[in-house]
Amino acid sequence: MGLERRTGRLVMRQWTEADLEPFARMNADPEVMEHFPAPLTREQSDALATRAQAGLEQNGWGLWALEVDGTFAGFTGLSRPSWNRDLVEVGWRLPRWAWGHGYASEAAREALRVGFDEAGLDEIVSFTAVLNVRSQAVMRRIGMTRDPADDFDHPSVPHGHRLERHVLYRIARPAVSGGQATAGRLARQRDN
Repeated sequence: MGLERRTGRLVMRQWTEADLEPFARMNADPEVMEHFPAPLTREQSDALATRAQAGLEQNGWGLWALEVDGTFAGFTGLSRPSWNRDLVEVGWRLPRWAWGHGYASEAAREALRVGFDEAGLDEIVSFTAVLNVRSQAVMRRIGMTRDPADDFDHPSVPHGHRLERHVLYRIARPAVSGGQATAGRLARQRDN
């Protein structure tokens, strides 16, 4: 299984040294990091990219560097949250110039397909701060659903912080009947 994935408009690929500077700029942007406790320092950003690349190499899936027309555009992919290694999360973070074009949804659908069809996962989750309505809209667009009973206080966010309360969305492996059905195909059908 190769590490690179392509969608209609995007390349999901391994990380390169050239990604580090635009990634650090994105992670230092207060608007991009609005729903995180704080922007990342250059060292924290570089460490995240290093962990993302290691995850891709170890699992064959993970947080891919995202590319639009040859330009670095953040990341999208699958990861296991440090606070609950039994879960697999689909997530994304894109620079402001890439917002509003459907890139996060397009790449997340491919990540779901990889998770279900190639990694054999039974369920994938996504979570964000209650205030992050843009990410919640992406979660719904890719076919995920929320049960308010699953909402939680994020263990890595300080108690009482405005971002402590999180929503959790889920999607299960699609049923297979008469051939292989993928999460991406089912989500596209719902969008049409």
